[in-house]
Amino acid sequence: MCVISSIIISCTSSNGVTDVSIGDGNPIEDNDDEVSDADYDLLFIGNSLTYSNDLPGLVKEEAEKRGIAINTKMLAKSNYAIIDHWNEGGVQDLIKSKKYDFVIIQQGPSSQSEGRDMLFYDGQKYSALCNENDVKLVYFMVWPARAYYHTFSAVIANYRDAAIFNNALLSPVGSVWKQHFDDTGDFSYYTTDQFHPSHLGSQVAAEVIVQSMNLQ
Repeated sequence: MCVISSIIISCTSSNGVTDVSIGDGNPIEDNDDEVSDADYDLLFIGNSLTYSNDLPGLVKEEAEKRGIAINTKMLAKSNYAIIDHWNEGGVQDLIKSKKYDFVIIQQGPSSQSEGRDMLFYDGQKYSALCNENDVKLVYFMVWPARAYYHTFSAVIANYRDAAIFNNALLSPVGSVWKQHFDDTGDFSYYTTDQFHPSHLGSQVAAEVIVQSMNLQ
């Protein structure tokens, strides 16, 4: 059973912005272009921390447990930062389509200044376009590799501050993970590479994401 603290607010490993390429699969573009009759439509933009264990699918299952029907689309490629998706141009067309109620963005831990700037100022591009199209932006706060545990506070601060700066929602998955680790010494949210999420870790992430959006 997953236990989640109520650290929900509205508003990268130390080696850089994006995640390390350890056992990553092929780039994923989840194509779901049919008109949705769901309660909410979610667009996930990220990298392997999003596509591992099919996080959007787990979010959908978590919402269904609460009686909420959602539809998801995912653009996720190994080692991508949010600016990489932006530079490819497809994400802009998706947001402008007005199909989506929430756009959930994620990149690597972003503990250093370069990653922080990307979260702030590349995130600002997403925020402006979302505002123009009546879409709510959500930051999916991630976590550092266990080898860079000492950067965890910077990861949390940078995602939190970027969400506040861009008037976005924050899904504080990293904060929930760290509290669990500090309270229990149990690191089972990591998979064997000690960076990517185990299935349990992704389930916890899904619960936090659904809670943070306050879906009714």
